[in-house]
Amino acid sequence: MREVGLKIRTAGMAMALVALVGGCSSIRDHRGYLIDNTLLDSVQPGIDNRLSVEKTLGRPTFVSQFGQKDYYYVSQIVKTPPFGRPHTAEETILRVRFDAAGNVVAVDKRGMEQVARISPEGDKTPTLGRHRSLLEDLFGNIGAVGAGGTGAGGAPTGPGPNGS
Repeated sequence: MREVGLKIRTAGMAMALVALVGGCSSIRDHRGYLIDNTLLDSVQPGIDNRLSVEKTLGRPTFVSQFGQKDYYYVSQIVKTPPFGRPHTAEETILRVRFDAAGNVVAVDKRGMEQVARISPEGDKTPTLGRHRSLLEDLFGNIGAVGAGGTGAGGAPTGPGPNGS
């Protein structure tokens, strides 16, 4: 009888361990445009125009704001490890370039090799002005309020209506 209880307990612990380890796997999430290579191959330079590209590939993720109005389709795969921040594992940017008449000139495809990694310098941002301690900030104005600009009896001394 004890052997059966021990086997059940061991099996239950094994299943709990499997569930815990399964929960520690990374979550993989797709964001943005789903690139279909068959549809992408059907867009031909010199043959297609803006309207046919929109009908084939759909609306772009964004359109360039300066220069030629190129279409950009952005696709990302983001992984989120347990108890961690999400990070981009894969990224594909599809750029469809047009000429002045709106016909396709070229289709460019880029990946993670174009992503720039930026590392900020330090924890503090340098600012102009005085460097004061907490106590100077708290008590620095004591005695300064009402100290200047008043004459005998507290009357304003300046030329303006309020002494300024």
